[in-house]
Amino acid sequence: MLRLVLLALLLANAATLAWTQGWLASYGLAPAAQAEPQRLAQQLRPDAMRLLSPAEARQLEGTPATVATAAPAAAECLQAGLFTDEQAGLLRTRLQAALPPGSWSLEPGTQAGRWIIYMGRYSSPETLAIKRGELRRIGVSFEPLADPAFGPGLLLGQFNSQAEADDELARLSQRGVRSGKVALERPDLRGQQLTLPAVDAALKTQLDGLKPQLAGKALVACRP
Repeated sequence: MLRLVLLALLLANAATLAWTQGWLASYGLAPAAQAEPQRLAQQLRPDAMRLLSPAEARQLEGTPATVATAAPAAAECLQAGLFTDEQAGLLRTRLQAALPPGSWSLEPGTQAGRWIIYMGRYSSPETLAIKRGELRRIGVSFEPLADPAFGPGLLLGQFNSQAEADDELARLSQRGVRSGKVALERPDLRGQQLTLPAVDAALKTQLDGLKPQLAGKALVACRP
């Protein structure tokens, strides 16, 4: 009896193996096909995958889906001056011929005078060197002063008013500066100031041809 049971189990296992392997397909006995070509085509290719570096990942995160058109640079306000009446007359004629109306103006302006704190004038290089050493020891910054009206000497600061210069000299005196002086280096200047309130790239190109009429004065950002 036991032999019959074992034989039946062996035959059943053999039949199952033959059925799953498709050996009985010619007799119409085979499992249902599970192949799905469309699904296989959609599978990822693990052999083609690679890990991104941190820099590549950050670049990918910051890359927009579409390339945005670069925005044009914003127009800026520029000024130059001051010009004497004669310089302003020549410049006005040139501006009227070269630039659009309303893109510029020439108006009376004032440039504040400049006051300085200085030490000098010293009669010998040795004395000048001694004063440099004294300032370094007490931690006071300085620059050489070669202006013939005040030098040779040492420049300790520049200011727009005498009051500002006096206040700073008082602070320097508390730090050990004993021979500092306040002087008017340049008085207030009056003249004509050129203002261009909205300079874009096109207008900048036109301004290149006006440099000879600017009398060596640079175009700078407008002061608030």
